[in-house]
Amino acid sequence: MKKFETVAMNEQNEKWKNVISREKDLYTPIYGKNTMRSEFDRDYTRIINCNAYKRLKNKTQVFFSPDNDHICTRIEHVNLVESISYTIAGALGLNTELTKSISVGHDLGHTPFGHQGEKILNDISIREINEKFWHGKNGLEFVENYELLKDYNGIKQNLNLTYGVRDGIIGHCGAFPKEGLKPRDEFIKLKDFTGSAKYMPYTWEACVVKIADNISYIGRDIEDAITMRLLKDDDLDKFNELIQKIKINSTNIINYLVVDLCENSTIEKGLKFSDEAYDIMNKLIEFNNKKIYKHNILKPMIRYCTLFMNELFTILSNQFDEKNTIKNLKDIKKFYPEFIEEFIGWLSNYSLINERDCNKYDNKIMFDVSKENDYKRAIIIYLSGMTDKYIVKIYNTLISI
Repeated sequence: MKKFETVAMNEQNEKWKNVISREKDLYTPIYGKNTMRSEFDRDYTRIINCNAYKRLKNKTQVFFSPDNDHICTRIEHVNLVESISYTIAGALGLNTELTKSISVGHDLGHTPFGHQGEKILNDISIREINEKFWHGKNGLEFVENYELLKDYNGIKQNLNLTYGVRDGIIGHCGAFPKEGLKPRDEFIKLKDFTGSAKYMPYTWEACVVKIADNISYIGRDIEDAITMRLLKDDDLDKFNELIQKIKINSTNIINYLVVDLCENSTIEKGLKFSDEAYDIMNKLIEFNNKKIYKHNILKPMIRYCTLFMNELFTILSNQFDEKNTIKNLKDIKKFYPEFIEEFIGWLSNYSLINERDCNKYDNKIMFDVSKENDYKRAIIIYLSGMTDKYIVKIYNTLISI
């Protein structure tokens, strides 16, 4: 028997009803009751058909807007997490449909320009609305409130995913303890997640995705850094012992860590690495932090991205004037036609700036743009959804006036 079969998320699990619960019932397809797809399969297809998922192909993983087609972008990272979590869950006897759905959705809230973009938006958010911004929480908000799909009647609705998938999205961030990772027992309101380390995920499957997220990037980022010629021979020589054991390439590192995790994990101890593997993984993470993520070659682009995002925020936020905000936006549309038209169009999905046609919308109203905090929060959410390519394009149109 696979070691974790007895705690897999299925109908026999005492958490099952909580995990498959949604904020409201999904609509029934016009051809009759859906019997082909499970609850998590429906979540999977809803995620991969939403716009936030489509945009991941043009969002940074580590290196900004790379010209080299073989450098990892956010969509490839998501695919790696899906593959790794599927392998682990399958080996342990857990629900691979649930890990698959969490994996494809886990980074929907990520910003343009990777973790540097996240830091920039966090700085803006704290400064302007006194709220922290982090991509796990933003991902939950996207799937609950901002990503819209049309039903069979053409009505726009929120994604309305299961609790288990939404919990996995907001719970995927952060490191995991050496002593082992276990899911929490409490069925909490997910808005109570006020930080990435406050709670463990609710299911074993979400814990697997949390670990797979860490495994996925370690070796791949080193491979990319070698391709980008960031690393010198003496940098890699410092890891001769590691190189001899598992070889510094993404496939070997992933295999080594996945096998070690599956061999050392038990229901009693939790998802756990051997001491050796845990030490190797942390040394590789430390190496990446020191030699890649803080490399001087990235600093000009970080300053560049900071300028982009702050300038776009300032242009939009300067138009706030309570009831006159939309009028002010329309007044500057002649200078920035695409930027302003896109922003007003996006706002119209989540606010009452126009009289809503109830025959076209059945989603939540998120903003009252006559209130300053609401309006500034809307700008932050809007910027977070942009791709690297789009934000650079928009900024270039602004300076070509």
